[in-house]
Amino acid sequence: MADFLSLQEAVSTHINHGDTVAMEGFTHLIPFAAGHEIIRQEIRDLTLIRMTPDLIYDQMIGAGCAKKLIFSWGGNPGVGSLHRLRDAVEKGWPNSIEILEHSHAAMACAYEAGAAGLPLAVLRGYIGSDLPKVNEQIKFIECPFTGERLAAVPSVRPDVTVIHAQRADRKGNVLIEGIVGIQKEVVLAAKRSIVTVEEIVDDLNAGVNACVLPSWAITAIAEAPKGASPSYALGYYERDNAFYQQWDGIARDRETFQTWLQENVFNKGAA
Repeated sequence: MADFLSLQEAVSTHINHGDTVAMEGFTHLIPFAAGHEIIRQEIRDLTLIRMTPDLIYDQMIGAGCAKKLIFSWGGNPGVGSLHRLRDAVEKGWPNSIEILEHSHAAMACAYEAGAAGLPLAVLRGYIGSDLPKVNEQIKFIECPFTGERLAAVPSVRPDVTVIHAQRADRKGNVLIEGIVGIQKEVVLAAKRSIVTVEEIVDDLNAGVNACVLPSWAITAIAEAPKGASPSYALGYYERDNAFYQQWDGIARDRETFQTWLQENVFNKGAA
C-alpha cells in the first residue's frame, strides 16, 4: 500500500541525487509543487524525462537540478522558448546539460514498454527523420515475420515517477480525471512513484472507465492542494495563462529568474 507522507518527506525519502526522474502531465495536472520541492531540497545531477518539458523543467534546470534531459518537445506552450533550458544547453549556465530528443510516438511507446517490463519499444517511425543522426538510442531492426524495417528505442524505466492527480482515497488508490496522457504507464514503468493530489477522500466516486491507479502501483502519496498550478486540474482550478506569458520575461534574464526562484520557491515551504 502507498505511504501517505508530506510532500517534503516524499521527496526527501524517494528522490536521490543522480536519479532518473520522470514528471508527466500533458497541459493538465503538471506536478509543479513536487518540482518546487525538489528545487528546495537542492537535489542535483538528475536525468529528467518528460514528453513535453515546459515551465517546471525550465525552473528545475535553471535551479541546477539537472544534468540530462530526455524529451520529445520543449517550449513554453503558446509563448516560445524555454530560456533557462537554452541557457544551460547553449552556455552551460548554471551547469551544462545533455539533451536526448525523441518523437512523441517514441516516448509514448518507450513508457509503455517500460510499464510492460520490456527492454525496448518498436514502432513505425523516424523514416526520413534527422533525429537518428543525433540520437544514438534510435536504432532500426527488421521484423522477423514481415521483413519490415522498424524503429527501436530503449524502454523508459525511471528510478522515480512523479505525477499529480485529483484525488486519493484512504486506501491509497488514485483517480485521474480529464486529460490522462501517459501518467498511468509512467507510474507502472518506475521503480518508485510519488503522486501528489488535490485532496484525500473516503470515496473516489470514480465513474465507469475512469483512470484509477491502484495503491500497489504507488510508493507515496502527498496531499498538495493546487499542486499543479499554474497548469490546471479539471474540477478544481483553471490554467493560469497569464503566468505562462509572464514566464517568458522572468526566464530570459538570469538575475530576474534567480529573484523569482528565491521569492516563489525557496521562501515558500512545501505544501
